[in-house]
Amino acid sequence: MTTTRVRNGGGARLRRLPALVLVAGLALSTAGCLSSRGPATTGGIDPARLAQASETDLRSASDTLARRNAADPGDARVAIAYAQVLRRLDQRAQAVAVLQQASMRNADDKVLAGAYGRALADAGRLQEAQEVLARAHSPQNPDWRVLSAQGAVADQLGDPARAQRFYEAALNLVPGEPTVLSNYGLSLALSDQLTRAEVMLRQAAAHPDADARVRQNLALVLGLQGKMDDAEAVLASDLPPAAVAANLDAIRTMVAQPNSWERLRRAEDQG
Repeated sequence: MTTTRVRNGGGARLRRLPALVLVAGLALSTAGCLSSRGPATTGGIDPARLAQASETDLRSASDTLARRNAADPGDARVAIAYAQVLRRLDQRAQAVAVLQQASMRNADDKVLAGAYGRALADAGRLQEAQEVLARAHSPQNPDWRVLSAQGAVADQLGDPARAQRFYEAALNLVPGEPTVLSNYGLSLALSDQLTRAEVMLRQAAAHPDADARVRQNLALVLGLQGKMDDAEAVLASDLPPAAVAANLDAIRTMVAQPNSWERLRRAEDQG
């Protein structure tokens, strides 16, 4: 799917299929260092500015951060910011390499470990991501962003029950956080619990901090229940008519397939 966000977290990022802006993925990036809940605590770039940056601006920022990173690969805050920009430029492997180098020099930096774990998941290295994220916080000092990222990874590894425990733990820390609710809602959808998924995603979409990605997740779940008029109204709040039509066609195609749930899971795995 073409996307409006990075994957996890993403972006997570919206899963990519031809001509679509529809979500079938998990918010690995927005659940982590791109969250609107304070880049100062994560060492990253202001997420609003990053989301609105043009490709030219992103490449300029990448060049500047590359020079700073080369001068001091152990500067964790620069590494995190550089990796954020690289992920927005869809340079996932390079983002992992930058964070890996910084992590080797900052073994006890849990913020850096969280960013590294999300970047690994973004690159599809799920087992490694799971191990790194487990070290990114502690039961005594849990981080809701890491919990949500751990849930997204568990979902992609085919363990929705475990994923949902992570989301519930995150929501105990930040009740109503739309990125966590969105991940949780998609997890329920992947478990064929569409009614619960809709409730969760409507709550997420009603939050003042919810973005287009959250609303697109809601539209997906509405469409999978056959509520196409509702799905169209949700999509139309963010997308031009041609994109709305493409997304609705994709949902209809998915619903018409006898193995639609397996197709949704495959889209999640291949994102």
